[in-house]
Amino acid sequence: MAEHIVNGMPADALTGASWRKSARSGANGNCVEFAQLPTGQIAVRNSRFPEGPALIYTRAELAAFVAGAKDGEFDDVLN
Repeated sequence: MAEHIVNGMPADALTGASWRKSARSGANGNCVEFAQLPTGQIAVRNSRFPEGPALIYTRAELAAFVAGAKDGEFDDVLN
């Protein structure tokens, strides 16, 4: 695993990261992927560009997003 983890670093520099995506992901790779990091942070990347930048979030930040998504707070972006 990369010793110095920063937001926007190349996702493929997070060696040892175990990336996963939703079972609802389409066959064309149209999904985001998540990886839990040893630091407790969560990395997010675009599955169509796996070597591209990784966005790094704290568990609290991602928990707030997931809770908002479950509550429908972002449904309007799909309309």
